[in-house]
Amino acid sequence: MDDQYLDAFIRESQEAITELNNSLLDLESDPSDREAMDLIFRTAHTLKGNFGAMGFEDASNLAHAIEDLLDEMREGNMEVTPERMDLIFAGVDQIEAIVREIEDEGESSVDTSDTVADLRAVLDGEYDAATEDLGGSDAGGDADEDVEVTIDDEFEHSVIRATVDIGDSDMPGVDAMLAMSNAEDTYDFLTTVPDRDDIEDGEYEGTFDVYLDADDVGTVKMELEDIGEIESVDTDDVTDEVTIAGDDADEDDDGAEAGSVDEIKSVRVDVDQLDDLHGLVEQLVTSRIKLRRAVEEDDFDAAGENLNELDKITANLQNTVMDMRLIPLKKVVGKFPRLVRDLARDLDKEVEFTIEGEDIELDRTILTEISDPLMHILRNSVDHGIESPDEREAAGKDRTGHIELRASRERDHVIIEVEDDGEGLDVEAIRRQAVEKGVRSADELDTMDDGAIYDLVFHPGFSTAEEVTDTSGRGVGMDVVHDTVTQLDGSVSVDSTPGEGTTVSLRLPVTMAIVKVLFVEVGDEEYGVPLKNVDEITRTDETKQINDNEVIKHNGEIYPVVDLGDAFNVPGAKKRSNGHSNGQGDEEGMLVRIRESERQVALHCDSVNSQEEVVVKPLEGILSGTPGLSGTAVLGDGNIVHILDVVTL
Repeated sequence: MDDQYLDAFIRESQEAITELNNSLLDLESDPSDREAMDLIFRTAHTLKGNFGAMGFEDASNLAHAIEDLLDEMREGNMEVTPERMDLIFAGVDQIEAIVREIEDEGESSVDTSDTVADLRAVLDGEYDAATEDLGGSDAGGDADEDVEVTIDDEFEHSVIRATVDIGDSDMPGVDAMLAMSNAEDTYDFLTTVPDRDDIEDGEYEGTFDVYLDADDVGTVKMELEDIGEIESVDTDDVTDEVTIAGDDADEDDDGAEAGSVDEIKSVRVDVDQLDDLHGLVEQLVTSRIKLRRAVEEDDFDAAGENLNELDKITANLQNTVMDMRLIPLKKVVGKFPRLVRDLARDLDKEVEFTIEGEDIELDRTILTEISDPLMHILRNSVDHGIESPDEREAAGKDRTGHIELRASRERDHVIIEVEDDGEGLDVEAIRRQAVEKGVRSADELDTMDDGAIYDLVFHPGFSTAEEVTDTSGRGVGMDVVHDTVTQLDGSVSVDSTPGEGTTVSLRLPVTMAIVKVLFVEVGDEEYGVPLKNVDEITRTDETKQINDNEVIKHNGEIYPVVDLGDAFNVPGAKKRSNGHSNGQGDEEGMLVRIRESERQVALHCDSVNSQEEVVVKPLEGILSGTPGLSGTAVLGDGNIVHILDVVTL
């Protein structure tokens, strides 16, 4: 199949699935919403046709069954009930899994027959909506497809579920034992359903499930079917559906898998942007020819003019390309309403979720990285922030909790806030937890205001689910949120009012690939300070001593001085005389005062050099998360310069 057509099919299907999920949520909240119903029907019909045209018949049959059920609802022959919507959502989830597998493997081995049978059973009146019991349908098979599986060991590849059919056998237990023994020669077993002892005793009906550590469903199917005792095998990749024994509650306690966001691999580009790009490339080629000619003719005046022209062209090219990388926030948050819906339903809570500012644009890389932190925050809001309907009613609140995700643009930053009207954070409980875990001393906590106390939930010491969830209602995985956001050169904070709710705020750069920096020298090293963080450059003879700490005063505010030579233990850095200036000006170095909005501090360096735009690469491996450093940049002469993170320095 032509990769170009397959890629277009995958992108269109992913967008259609997101649109279908959100329209189904609209219909569930208002069954009389005719517009939502019509949109749902058209989207399901389009998916059916696209799957059929691309040759994916199982997926087409599933979309067809969903379409038929929706048609009955649209015609008024069947009511919209939560149980029926659960079944439709399950079908949509399976369609999404099929698309993901097609994207990864180029084909899909997902068996949709059981889900199709369940949907058809509803249409045939065999499904009791009140009890969720499939009356005459045996579509689920003998093995329990929906069982919650926990495995004891970490797996190296993926978790593949093999549903094994021994066929007609006089000794089903013996044949099953031989089949599994032969399979273990090739694969590591993680667990079985039912238990292995029961399988080997023949206490299973028709089929049983074996969970394997493997990396390809097709290969597993082929090799297991070569085993003599096995008549047939169905295989699925269920890596995202299993629980690893000992995992933190944050990984699986919400029970909701919907809402996962894959890496953004495509962007939509306006035709005008393409025209601009084409025009700039033409100018670039012309300028290159003129520059080469000037150099060959030793015409340095013309060469200088051409370099200036080239500088303008590349600046425009940079801006155009960066704009093309910008993607609306809805590309990620479009899947969140379904996540909130499933989690609230699983926890027997009533939650209304709204999104504001989903058209705000961010760089593709930032948007991809921020999806998981946002899901962490939303899960905590639903699971630990919003109270149960009875608790809310007892507290004089509406039974339905409210969560809002809103985004706004502030110059070159985007602010994303997740606000809930739940029970809020308990300051005193956080204080106790901080002391117990050694995060802060009692004396330190006494000097901290509530805002600083709330920010302690981002400390790794608050990541133990059993303790922190009961104490503060937050914290599980919030250290991961903090780390991810800071690595993106952003910041995160928490504000809360007990009994009224909590707001988590993320401040992110719109783009992070190209940054204008101020180069400073410290001993034998050179560092880059993002120019957006710099407020003023001064001489060191303005410093003063307060309680043996070196500071400078600006507009009545005190700014502590951070010596970069000491902070990074740089050899050859200029030493201060008793920690303060001796009045000799440049011999003592320079001070770079940071904007108060970022951090109230001044950086001491030996000298300040030039300003330049650089391409910043985030730190990786063991350097990732190093305090004081946000990334590296390669200069025109090939030297590598560290870019400072003034917040964590």
